Amino acid sequence: RMLYVPVGFAHGFATREPETEVAYKVTDTYAPACEAGIAWDDPALGIQWGLAPAAATLSDKDRRLPRLAELGPVRF
Repeated sequence: RMLYVPVGFAHGFATREPETEVAYKVTDTYAPACEAGIAWDDPALGIQWGLAPAAATLSDKDRRLPRLAELGPVRF
């Protein structure tokens, strides 16, 4: 299955099965200076993940992401 996410759109996922693999096809090389993100559990997003925050496995980078209200201007 595939999902197209246009450049500049926030996106995220939660896997429900062990050994799940996710692959990305991107439009350009990785540019850390252009990277931004939003905390996955920000109540302002209104997403019901069906997952308790304590049960989530996050990278250190994702754990430090700001809430939407704290995010400054993002340029692509």
